[in-house]
Amino acid sequence: MAYNLRNRSFLTLKDFTPKEIDFLLTLAAELKAANYAGTEQPRLKGKHIALIFEKDSTRTRIGFEVAAADQGMHATYLGPSGTHMGHKETVKDTARVLGRVYDAVEYRGFSQHTVETLAEHAGVPVFNGLTDEFHPTQILADFLTLREATGKPLRDTSFCFLGDTSSNMADSLLIGAAKMGMDVRLCSPTELHPADEVVRYARGIAAETGARITLTADIGEGVKGVDAVYTDVWVSMGEAESVWKTRIEKLAPYRVTPEVMRKTGNDRTVFMHCLPAFHSPDTEVAGQVREKYGVNEMEVSDAVFESGASVVFDQAENRMHTIKAVLVATIGD
Repeated sequence: MAYNLRNRSFLTLKDFTPKEIDFLLTLAAELKAANYAGTEQPRLKGKHIALIFEKDSTRTRIGFEVAAADQGMHATYLGPSGTHMGHKETVKDTARVLGRVYDAVEYRGFSQHTVETLAEHAGVPVFNGLTDEFHPTQILADFLTLREATGKPLRDTSFCFLGDTSSNMADSLLIGAAKMGMDVRLCSPTELHPADEVVRYARGIAAETGARITLTADIGEGVKGVDAVYTDVWVSMGEAESVWKTRIEKLAPYRVTPEVMRKTGNDRTVFMHCLPAFHSPDTEVAGQVREKYGVNEMEVSDAVFESGASVVFDQAENRMHTIKAVLVATIGD
């Protein structure tokens, strides 16, 4: 059954019902199949989207640009120094300018308030490519990947997020899983558990959908029997460099290693990560962290990242397919 999402903004999964989220995932799967088969039909010809990036990106940028191009749409990239927004011009004024020229706007940056202000005043759909609070397009890609990897409905799927469970990714996964009736476990030191407000909201949704929510500091309890083990970087973009020392000390026991994967007791458990990942010292930042703190691997070991259980690059590809579904559903003819 189709759902009318035309002219809707995509700011957080809070704004969408389980059926609407499932519709977007099904549409993404259909668009992916058509793309693979060479039968995709462009439904966004003659349309234009502005891509505002206050934070750098690989997957979000290419996801929007390629999704738009596949559908016949033109994308304009506006990088960190590409607009006057917030400097010489208010967000409200920028929104009203962009809405006169573009059919949609994507924003990747710091404040959820900024993307909500854009949506309030642009007069066209606005999409959240990541804020400090939420990352909804990533969650769609994660859920499509889970459906593909397990072959099961999401309501019958379980996963454990290990690491900094007070982050925008953990919050977004918790809310999305609650919406879809999943078994979600967040595993970290107690002081890094999600804010009470987020947990209350998710539990309220879970009471309606049948989702199972577990917050724990015990790795064995968190990963037992799960379909997927998920992690993310321990320090997010925009956080102070001084945070590294504390996070490494607190979260080193929660690194995803082969031993952690064995603790699931499920030889079909997959490993997930939204990337970029610090699984080796072979990047500039990871090399600096190794020099300063003496660690070669952070949130995940290279052995797990490069293993057959890893579906991280499926997730990365699915960013494009799920973003395309959002574009087609909200602004397609």
